Amino acid sequence: MPRPEKHVFVCTQNRPQGHPRGSCTSSGCAEIMNEFMNEIQARNLFEKIALTNTGCMGPCMMGPSVLVYPDSVMYGKLKKDDVKTIIEQHLLGGEPVANLMVPAEVW
Repeated sequence: MPRPEKHVFVCTQNRPQGHPRGSCTSSGCAEIMNEFMNEIQARNLFEKIALTNTGCMGPCMMGPSVLVYPDSVMYGKLKKDDVKTIIEQHLLGGEPVANLMVPAEVW
């Protein structure tokens, strides 16, 4: 398998209800992870984009969080429809989606 051009990490951290930090699970990360999987499969991008679920990446208040490497770009508060935009504009087009990125002081 060739080395992918991009690696997408989706936080799937789960914490108990009412935890002070919250969690990406309670923010809808499963829908984000599933949409990335569906889009990568539908577009046959397995050799270009790697997808990995991960634990906490830090900014729980910004969840669901997605991190793209090697670009070191973090996206937050994503909705299902944002996944297509990230794939088309950033992962395939090379231009990070500025309005979906977490603030610089967070990442």
